[in-house]
Amino acid sequence: MKKAPREEPDERLNVTPPKTWATGVPAVTHALEYSLAETSVRRTGLTLLTMNQVGGIDCPGCAWADPAPGHRHVNEYCENGAKHINDEATSRRVTADFFRRHTVSGLGRRSDRWLNQQGRLTEPMVKRPGADHYEPISWHDALGLLADELRSLDSPDEAVFYTSGRVSNEAAFLLQLFARAFGTNNLPDCSNMCHESSGFALHETLGTGKGTVSLDDLHHADLILVVGQNPGTNHPRQLSALEEAKRNGARVIAVNALPEAGLLRFRNPQKARGIIGRGVPIADQFLQIRSGGDLALFQGLNRLLLEAEDARPGTVLDQDFIRSDTSGFEEFSRHARTVAWEDVLVATGLTRGEIEKVRDEVLRSERVVVCWAMGVTQHRHGVPTIREIVNFLLLRGNLGKAGAGACPVRGHSNVQGDRTMGVWEQMPDSFLDALREEFGFEPPRAHGFDSVNAIRAMGEGRVKVFVGVAGNFVRAAPDSDVTEDAMRRCRLTVHVSTKLNRSHTVCGETALILPTLGRTERDIQATGEQFVTVENSMSEVHSSHGRLEPASKVLLSEVAILCRLAARTLDASAGIPWAEFEADYGTIRNRIARIVPGLHDFNRRVARPGGIRLPNPVNEGVYGTATGKAMFTRNAWQMLHAPDEHLVLQSLRSHDQWNTVPYTDDDRYRGIHGSRRVVLVNPQDVTRLGLAPGQKVDLVSVWAGGADRRAEDFTVVAYPTSPGCAAAYYPETNVLLPLDSVAESSNQPTAKGMVVRLEPRG
Repeated sequence: MKKAPREEPDERLNVTPPKTWATGVPAVTHALEYSLAETSVRRTGLTLLTMNQVGGIDCPGCAWADPAPGHRHVNEYCENGAKHINDEATSRRVTADFFRRHTVSGLGRRSDRWLNQQGRLTEPMVKRPGADHYEPISWHDALGLLADELRSLDSPDEAVFYTSGRVSNEAAFLLQLFARAFGTNNLPDCSNMCHESSGFALHETLGTGKGTVSLDDLHHADLILVVGQNPGTNHPRQLSALEEAKRNGARVIAVNALPEAGLLRFRNPQKARGIIGRGVPIADQFLQIRSGGDLALFQGLNRLLLEAEDARPGTVLDQDFIRSDTSGFEEFSRHARTVAWEDVLVATGLTRGEIEKVRDEVLRSERVVVCWAMGVTQHRHGVPTIREIVNFLLLRGNLGKAGAGACPVRGHSNVQGDRTMGVWEQMPDSFLDALREEFGFEPPRAHGFDSVNAIRAMGEGRVKVFVGVAGNFVRAAPDSDVTEDAMRRCRLTVHVSTKLNRSHTVCGETALILPTLGRTERDIQATGEQFVTVENSMSEVHSSHGRLEPASKVLLSEVAILCRLAARTLDASAGIPWAEFEADYGTIRNRIARIVPGLHDFNRRVARPGGIRLPNPVNEGVYGTATGKAMFTRNAWQMLHAPDEHLVLQSLRSHDQWNTVPYTDDDRYRGIHGSRRVVLVNPQDVTRLGLAPGQKVDLVSVWAGGADRRAEDFTVVAYPTSPGCAAAYYPETNVLLPLDSVAESSNQPTAKGMVVRLEPRG
């Protein structure tokens, strides 16, 4: 039965005390309520009972790893995963009649939530030059329009090809293959905005851009530091792994600017003690750090470890590992000893006693894992911070052994797989050489545009065609007004999408919407039913099999769209068998197997339960760095400073949100109900700034040498944030983040480090 569209919500803010525990029965209830409001009982059962199971649908949400086959619960999903998969499986449909009734400009005034809840896109649509409506267009004409526009460009570098982590490995591989055969490395992706700092820091220090741990390592660690991360909302199944680690005797330290319910106590809805008991306390110690203080924390901690070694030579540091596997220790050590405690305490907002307590936990632990996410990466000094985390792990040999290592947690289902498949504007020559040998063309070597530079190039007229495969680029990107203006300067904007979003309303002169199959849906091609593959945060590649009938009979898969576009655009003499790839995805995997290390015999190995664990050279003692060893680094001390009467603002997700899309206007773990336009401020700061809870304010970001940016009509909520720090939801606050405010080296936007003032509204 088709579900009726939802109307715009009536925002009425209600604030309750933040929760002190996460999940339990309410998580199950909310997941089912949302799912059944979107689709039928039968479809809900089919999606949920097959999600994250062998031979089933891989969750399109986060990239957390699945337990080994045979150890998975029959309900191997979280609340947000259930919502996300049935948000895609919705029975609502967006047809040509919808676009006849709604202008593009009118849709642009709708909320993100309303746009998403209209349902699945069902047929290709085009907005012609000067028009304010989308109208139907055939697949043949749509792809021909795009191919003609691409061929008419003065240079291939006048096009960019963006993708998010929702796409499969097969589609990601074809996207980068098409872009490079076309002649450009302009391959921005969502990782540019979320995880790029991790990749840069890990490549420099370890020679790999990925984490080094498995789920089993987490289960058997002695100590786990969870830094700048909110598992309860962004990857709830991580709480199950932390619960398992706790049961095995691990200690957990949470480092965050806000207390997060899931790290306080976890009530696992898959177990009796999570239903009728009090659940499991997760964090043994909570360090409420100032936003951006993580670099100073690890520098202080590393100094304490060096001083402990001085006091008890040969008993604290892993000297054998340092001698055999690392370089740069002496220079690092000299610098670390110069770090001033006064600076560390001011930057972190912690006491020396709190940091010494962490040191004591480290000294008691043989196996240590550090997990981190965007609370670390989205700062100007994100790369130095992660390098300092690596220093911390190297000191006691917590790399390359069981139960220890680096765990950067990706928040989107296949964002890591995109990069493995070559979606990066800076792929190394080894990958490009392999493409050349396999397909017989010379890939471009000059680095392309990342997300920030793509926006800049569109705004300057140097890019004329934007092609987005999945995602919601306009709302994911920083500096909303600048980004939207840049998109509107394009001759053609194209979005391959499952559902309506804000990006469809920010159009170039001509705009195309190309609707595609979702991961939940059966994909039938000329050789029969196909499956796709994805890679999780722990470098495990496994299959995903759609189970539902497509939302529309005219939908094409991402693979089919890219293959047909490439065949229409490129000279047939290029010799890439696009029709063969569309007919049989196994032929794509055969080519991937010859190009991507670790994916040899791809088709046979990925069919095994659990799939393939890609090798990590670090775990074999191999480091692809400049020295051939793991590298200690010297990181200049930095502190994010807000002038008097200002705060450091971080953007974050609400609990009822997936990436840029809110499912409701509630954030029940933080006690926010009925509105997203809130700013969470420490009660001391509320008083210091002469404000009051419930007061209406504008958020105004301050940027040296540039114009102030304003987000209007937010409500002040007194909340236990770190003093001097505030938080508000994105994408509503992306308007505050200047395009030029980026991390050193990685060029990643600094969404966790915005300096703002709160101006009372008249």
